[in-house]
Amino acid sequence: MLVFVNWLLTNFIMNDYWFVIINPTSGNGKSKKYISKIINTLNKEKINFQYSITEYANHEFKITQEQIKKGFKKFISVGGDGTLHNIINGIFNQTIIATSEIKIAVVPVGTGNDWVKNYGISKNIRKSIAIIKQENTKTQDIGKITYTKDNSIVYFNNLAGIGFDGHVVNAINNYKKLGSLAYLFGVFTGFSTYKSKQLKIELNGLEIKVKSLMTLIGLCKYSGGGMQLTHNSNPNDGLFDITIIKDLSLRVVLLNILKLFNGKIINHSKVDTFKTNEISISILDNSLIYIQADGELLDTGNFKITLLPKAIQVVIPKIC
Repeated sequence: MLVFVNWLLTNFIMNDYWFVIINPTSGNGKSKKYISKIINTLNKEKINFQYSITEYANHEFKITQEQIKKGFKKFISVGGDGTLHNIINGIFNQTIIATSEIKIAVVPVGTGNDWVKNYGISKNIRKSIAIIKQENTKTQDIGKITYTKDNSIVYFNNLAGIGFDGHVVNAINNYKKLGSLAYLFGVFTGFSTYKSKQLKIELNGLEIKVKSLMTLIGLCKYSGGGMQLTHNSNPNDGLFDITIIKDLSLRVVLLNILKLFNGKIINHSKVDTFKTNEISISILDNSLIYIQADGELLDTGNFKITLLPKAIQVVIPKIC
């Protein structure tokens, strides 16, 4: 009888339930004041759910894995890009449920909220929950970063980069209270302490040695608080969108600041773009270079990135 009850819970009842993971520190702590409103709106919309509030950095990873063991296949991320990033890594570092059977939705209350921009998910709590209620899904590709030194793995759902963008991510912690403007302050202050690095980039049978300000590997369109640094990204076409920005000076960046946000920076003569499903990057001058994924600062060192096609279901507006 107990076996039957567990089977019933896992295959029918739990399939109808969402698990909501709330990061109260997202958006410089502003998400904390929205918790009651989010819970009340979910109840009002008659969405079946349970929830947990994170208590420390990266707690989302552990919560996700614990709830997958209990049979949950549907998750709502309440926070920013970092919250979603940690949930994604919790999902892809387990083997109980195929990731393609898992659905992920977002109530965006973070600083940058770059991933939701790609799908037109509203930052309005009521509207984002209305999208969740519709449960319209689309499969999305996922990136897999493997470090050469120890074979450790990190997954990402939006964009990864090496160089100046990682340096900016490291710098913006001092400016997060400014919201999206934090990225601009990070850009300006970062130039005084960062110099382009020598990289070897391998993709599509090519070996490119370049002095690069930053190199970006994108699944989606936006990063850095709304910047468009990749050319023709599509999160479910089975290909990364690669942008290699060469050795640009502060003056050139300032003259092209608007092009960072409207996507026209890719037309600059010192910017190269590619499409690929696999890329390897090696640091040639033994520099300490920051690597970021989904706006989260990662480890340093040489790495390889491979694409996992149509790896997870994401909940998006029906117009997408």
